[in-house]
Amino acid sequence: MEESPAMVKVDRGESQISPCRGRRCFPKALGYVTGDMKEFANWLKDKPLVLQFFDWVLRGLSQVVFVSNPISGILILVGLLVQNPWWALTGFVGTVVSTLTALVLSQDRSAVAAGMHGYNATLVGILMAVFSDKGDYFCWLLFPVCALSMTCPLFSSGLNSVFTKWELPVFTLPFNMAITLYLSATGHYNPFFPTTLITPETSVPNVTWSELNALQLLKSLPVGVGQIYGCDDLWTGLIFLGAILLSSPIMCLHAAVGSLVGTAAALSLSAPFKDIYFGLWGYNSSLACIAIGGMFMALTWQTHLLALACALFTAYLRASMSNLMTVIGVSCCTWPFCLATLLFLLLKTKNPNIYKIPLSKVTYPEENCIFYLQAKKRMVDSPL
Repeated sequence: MEESPAMVKVDRGESQISPCRGRRCFPKALGYVTGDMKEFANWLKDKPLVLQFFDWVLRGLSQVVFVSNPISGILILVGLLVQNPWWALTGFVGTVVSTLTALVLSQDRSAVAAGMHGYNATLVGILMAVFSDKGDYFCWLLFPVCALSMTCPLFSSGLNSVFTKWELPVFTLPFNMAITLYLSATGHYNPFFPTTLITPETSVPNVTWSELNALQLLKSLPVGVGQIYGCDDLWTGLIFLGAILLSSPIMCLHAAVGSLVGTAAALSLSAPFKDIYFGLWGYNSSLACIAIGGMFMALTWQTHLLALACALFTAYLRASMSNLMTVIGVSCCTWPFCLATLLFLLLKTKNPNIYKIPLSKVTYPEENCIFYLQAKKRMVDSPL
């Protein structure tokens, strides 16, 4: 009988601990589907190659926005299907072909598994369909899509061998090179693969400020994120934001803020409202803001301001490059993002709070912050 109080006490303790453990289960489970899903990638290593390959392709679809997450890849594929099933097909085919080409060329398997050899071809496939003057479901287009997708690992490998000397990523430069090559080689009057006619502005745009629509401006923020993939549908843009949010809330925030900065820059230049509503001013700035705001630089308030500055500079560079490149009948695509962001990553400073993450350690912003804090602690603890 003397042990009864103790037994009751233990029972009560267990009943108090159990719900607490239950509450911890959800955050733990959430950790398996957020970030870069490293545990899932490790689990797949001894599974059939087909399953691994499908995971690599999905990660390639999401790597366009710096996300290596297969569930985010599924969401992005859903968003593309909402926009246009034909674009989803060409983008998916491009990703598959590029990933296969990287395997044939014996590229680094970890980079292939992270989707690093798929994302450029994703954009190549989608944008070739977007710029095609033959409309949707022109099946012959799949041949040049496959051909150009094969060049993406070649461009990536070549550029990477040079850029790694300065700890710089290649971003979407392979895509820009491939799609610019295609647009300039074919053009609007090509008999086999005609593209949309791209011409420069020849008159002063009619901008009436009283007609500015606040609701349309608000919609242009997610549409600007959608335009990273060449999509102008509002729901598609929101799905893309959700895919980014699943991997990293920090990236999602900077994606939206970057699109906002691009819109503000467009208004400051009195850009045509239809271009703003279409999201054309948001996507380059959105990518730039993500890249600097925690992806390739550890997130501090200094790098956050630097990300905003980079997004603003990218928007103005976009205006300049668009005017120049439309003269030769090609789109500026993501050239402004690549050039502006590479310039900012080359920044040299003695400020310890502006810390560029070593390229081999880059994962996603939350994990990058942990790496930065650990590196900072080691620097403080180490003797002079």
